[in-house]
Amino acid sequence: MRPLIVTVPTQELADDLGTLPDGVDLHIWDLASPPPAPTLDIVVPPYMSGTAWLEVFAQVPTGLVQSQSIGYDGVTGALPPGVTFANAASVHETSTAELAVALALAAQRGIPGFVRAQDEGSWAPIFADSLADRRVLLLGYGGVGKAIAERLRPFEVDLVAVASRARDEDGLHVHGVDELPSLLPYADIVMVSLPGGDATRHIVDDAFLSALPDGALVVNVGRGPLVDTDALVAHLQRGRVRAALDVTDPEPLPRDHPLWSAPGVLISPHVGGATSAMRPRIARLVRRQIDRMRAGEEPLNIVLRS
Repeated sequence: MRPLIVTVPTQELADDLGTLPDGVDLHIWDLASPPPAPTLDIVVPPYMSGTAWLEVFAQVPTGLVQSQSIGYDGVTGALPPGVTFANAASVHETSTAELAVALALAAQRGIPGFVRAQDEGSWAPIFADSLADRRVLLLGYGGVGKAIAERLRPFEVDLVAVASRARDEDGLHVHGVDELPSLLPYADIVMVSLPGGDATRHIVDDAFLSALPDGALVVNVGRGPLVDTDALVAHLQRGRVRAALDVTDPEPLPRDHPLWSAPGVLISPHVGGATSAMRPRIARLVRRQIDRMRAGEEPLNIVLRS
């Protein structure tokens, strides 16, 4: 019986996997060099590497591509035939939810202004907006959305969850996306954690933003194209809304883009999952995939089969 051929992109991840069972052949492969074997069972691509590397799998038979990201927009049309693709659900939800709450708190409490004042040695107190008692509309109730909801509970917010379909889950009524027009006028903060793709592109458009009350805060930790950037910039420049964004469209955001200098915006460079929690969690997921494939079981987190 031939060994299970597994590749990971870095020595760091290989070390995090620890001692692997007999019958597992582990290689370090960043997809830039020739494949280490004629047939591969599990390939873990580099983190945040886009989709250009997917063409490699047209030349080497591969059982499972285990992404290190939750999102997989752009993969569907680029995945060669015969390849199974799994995302990294369970790896990034906690850290991304942490950042969503941090961005909301920073924007509400005026933290960016304090940092700028500190740089100037200026004591500049303000009377800030709270997170407590605000109506928070959570757009997206998947893994990240649920993690955000859990972390918001101690902040005493009025939480309104919205997803593709209405349902009751986790003791919470989740509204359907078709109800947005009636919900947006009452939202103090909108937190967006939807996946990317054609179905959700520009869901936050001019009409969406126009329906929000003056001064509302839009937090996006999902995908940049969820928001119509031109519409957002226009609303920001008029002082209509504020924004705290971990993702943008385009991305990376060009140095001269007007979003950088728009009033009332806080931007972080797509770092929602990039924390110390990622290393042990991606290693645990890869180990579980190895164990399952050795046992002849279905891999976890399959999102695409080409």
